[in-house]
Amino acid sequence: MRRKLEYLSARQEAILSCIRREIVERGEAPTVREIARTVGLSSTSSVAYQLRELERRGEITREARRSRATRLGH
Repeated sequence: MRRKLEYLSARQEAILSCIRREIVERGEAPTVREIARTVGLSSTSSVAYQLRELERRGEITREARRSRATRLGH
């Protein structure tokens, strides 16, 4: 059975790029609020939703109850 290819939305790509850039430049992942500010979202719940989707797709991993515990998945 072939696996369906899932592409990332432009917003997910922007969030993933933000996470990568912060890890490279500062050595740690950004907080949800920092991501929201960087990608131009006013709602942190929108960012949280996109992070859950990125985690579901295997693009990132996160630790519960830690603000900067996001790691790249691939």
